[in-house]
Amino acid sequence: MRIVGRFGGYILRWVRRVLTVFFAVVAISVLGYAVFDPRTTLYIAAEQSRLDRMSHEWVDFDEIAPVMARSAVAAEDANFCIHWGFDMVAIRQVIDRGESRGASTISQQVVKNVYLWPARSWPRKALEAMITPAVELVWSKRRILEVYLNMIEYDEGVFGVEAAAQHYFGVTAKALNAEQAARLAAVLPAPKDRSASAPSQFVSRRAASIRDGAATILRDGRAACFED
Repeated sequence: MRIVGRFGGYILRWVRRVLTVFFAVVAISVLGYAVFDPRTTLYIAAEQSRLDRMSHEWVDFDEIAPVMARSAVAAEDANFCIHWGFDMVAIRQVIDRGESRGASTISQQVVKNVYLWPARSWPRKALEAMITPAVELVWSKRRILEVYLNMIEYDEGVFGVEAAAQHYFGVTAKALNAEQAARLAAVLPAPKDRSASAPSQFVSRRAASIRDGAATILRDGRAACFED
C-alpha cells in the first residue's frame, strides 16, 4: 500500500507540473496573441496534413468589410458586445429547451480554435471555460472578432474570411457586400455541408435573417464594441 501511495503521489506531482506548464504557456500566448497574429491552429494543421492543401490568408480587421463583422456577430453571438465571454441569457434558453449545444459565444469559439481541439469533451469545455475569461480580460472585443474571422473554417480547406471571400465570390474580404457577408456567416457552423456561392434554401433563409440581424445590431448599438 505504501508503494501504491508513493506511486500515486508521483503521478499527482507530474499532473500538477504538466498543468502548470500548460497554463503558463496559455497565459503567455494570451498576452502574445493580443498583439501578434496566430498563424495556425491544431485543427488547421491537421486539415492541411489530411488534405495536403489549404487556403488561408490573414488580414487585419480594417481589411474586412464592416458588414462581414456585423454578419458574423448577428449569426453566432448577437450579444457579443455586452457579455464577458459567456452569454448567460443564451445558456439559460438552451437549458430551458433541453438542448446540449448552441450557446457558445464567439469568444469561446476563438479559445477552442486557437488553444484547444475541436472534438467535444468535458475536459475541453472545462479548459475553454477557464481560458475564455482571460482572453476577454486581455484582448479587446475588436481583437477577439478579428482573430475569429481569420481562423474560422468556411469550406473544406478554406480558413479565414479573406480566403473565403476569394473562394466563394472572387473578391477580397474588404469588398464583400451585405448579401455575400450574410451568406458566408450562414454557412457556419457547418461549412463542409453548406455553400455560400450555391446556397440551399436553408442557407438562403438563414442569410436573409442574418442580413436583417446585422442591420439591427448596427442600429441598436450592439456593434459598438468593434465598430470605429
